[in-house]
Amino acid sequence: MALPILRGCSRLPSAVSFTRLYLSESILLNGSARTPLPPRTAAVRPYSSDRGGQKQNPSVVFVGVPNPFIWFRTRIYYFLIRAYFDKEFSIEEFTKGAKQAFSHVSRLLSLCQFEALEGLVAKDLIGKLEEKCKLLPSTYKKALSADPDEIMHMSAGDVGIYYDDNGRKFVSILMQFWYLTSAHLPEDGVKAAHVFHMTNGEGEAETKSLLTANYEFQREFTKGVPPDWTITRIEHSKFLD
Repeated sequence: MALPILRGCSRLPSAVSFTRLYLSESILLNGSARTPLPPRTAAVRPYSSDRGGQKQNPSVVFVGVPNPFIWFRTRIYYFLIRAYFDKEFSIEEFTKGAKQAFSHVSRLLSLCQFEALEGLVAKDLIGKLEEKCKLLPSTYKKALSADPDEIMHMSAGDVGIYYDDNGRKFVSILMQFWYLTSAHLPEDGVKAAHVFHMTNGEGEAETKSLLTANYEFQREFTKGVPPDWTITRIEHSKFLD
């Protein structure tokens, strides 16, 4: 179920019946930042050097305290997907693929390579993204790109199972990502951005911002339809939503 490349463009029909589950969890934080951190964010530890003098990447401490009832219902949804749609479905493998897709698509957005998004992102969404990206300053465009090594945490949010009047079947999974960027953003210009001042092994200060992004992946499970996941929703820290 890995998703190194998403293909196809399955679109959600206008008339569907559906069941939707929202997964929420509390996050306990360990660390400090210049501004108070609300729930569902991260704590970033400073850079440090190992014994060989090599610089280590910053680490993030996430302690999840999920609602037990919601956690149980979520597992039921994953079971239903395996039982009625894809017996080989694994949320762990899906998450790995979603991370790769998020990093790849966010880089294309940052470079304004909208033609390259075809087959990865729903066609009607590409046009909207192009209009919004044209209005962004260069620093904000840079902040769209999420390097795989800078993705600090990810989790599944909404899970949806859909049926339409023609018997077509759909599944959508909303993935939430937290990632660091070195783009110089105004501290009061981007909501939900938290600024960290970190020190590397040489004592040099480095400023990074923690941003969030929501990507919704959708796949049609109707018999005979290619098994492709398509991104149908993209939000980036309030400046691209």
